[in-house]
Amino acid sequence: MKRRRVIGAALGGLVLAGLVLRFGPAVTMSLVLGRPSAETWLERLAEDPARQEITLRSGDRAFHADLYRPANARSALLLVHGLSRAGRRHPDLMRLARLLARRRVLVLVPEFEGLTAFRLSGREVAEIGSGLAYLGTLSDHVGIAGFSFGAGPALLAAAEVPGLRVAGTFGGYADLRRVIAYITTGVHSFGGRRYAQRPEEYNRWKLLALLTGFLENERDRGLLQTIVERKLTDPSDDTRSLEVALGEEGQSVLVLALNRREDAVAPLLDRLPPGARRAIDLLSPLPAVARLSAPVLIAHGAEDDSIPFTESRRLAEAAGSRARVVIFRTFQHTGPRPFWDSLRQRAVDGWNLVRLIDELLTIR
Repeated sequence: MKRRRVIGAALGGLVLAGLVLRFGPAVTMSLVLGRPSAETWLERLAEDPARQEITLRSGDRAFHADLYRPANARSALLLVHGLSRAGRRHPDLMRLARLLARRRVLVLVPEFEGLTAFRLSGREVAEIGSGLAYLGTLSDHVGIAGFSFGAGPALLAAAEVPGLRVAGTFGGYADLRRVIAYITTGVHSFGGRRYAQRPEEYNRWKLLALLTGFLENERDRGLLQTIVERKLTDPSDDTRSLEVALGEEGQSVLVLALNRREDAVAPLLDRLPPGARRAIDLLSPLPAVARLSAPVLIAHGAEDDSIPFTESRRLAEAAGSRARVVIFRTFQHTGPRPFWDSLRQRAVDGWNLVRLIDELLTIR
């Protein structure tokens, strides 16, 4: 009996050692992402990778990017930030890039001018393509990961690049029309099930910024940009004098952003200028997902108040057997919720995060 226990303990130790060797890097990285304060005692032992600012070109335009270059990189990953003034220098994105580079992933983080201004212009897709082409000169194992509203352009660009090893999204979207409906009404659906929650009012002004970029009328575009800047700074700011000065195009966008009725979304979308409707459809990546040849890693927070988790369900359905989707119960838009959730749910989410990160770290 004693001998059996010794053998069992030895086998158990071997299994545990194997799991640590297999998932150790993903476990430590997951801990830091799930609880950033852990970096102070868990990650500072590792040497920070070199970060180099480089200039890339897309057509006749130049744009900047940060390249995190580890020694002996075994793969390369391009990260696409979302709607953020900080862009490539957002602290969470920089932390992620450092963590990946410490684990021998060459990381490229471009700055997308439209996304830093809370806009989608479509130019991001070509810029991402240029970034992927550049990484292709440095590594044979290239992948991409997009966050929030940056996930759409990331997937659209990835669909045009053969040979990618992985495409990932966190808090991404499939169809901008459905996202607009969610931000304005709180309603979303998937698989015959309807969900409803209270909209986050501040997101209306981010949506207005995004829609403003689609307008062709220069005067209305300027007025709306001023309204957006003032409302993002102070949502209680009275901008009615600017609102009444808007022309037909500007009014159509403002009314849509301020709408709260589910049944009014489709008619208001139809009232948008043709160029705006065309841009919304072109920047919705759902039709492009079927063209992806790489595995697709999809993650989303169930409590996301910017983009509903059903958008990731929709992306996974379109990707079919190539998709691995995880809906985190303890994450918000692109980060963890406060540490008051159930221990069991945190453990489940933690293990799912470890598995996703492990797949990113083992791009083949």
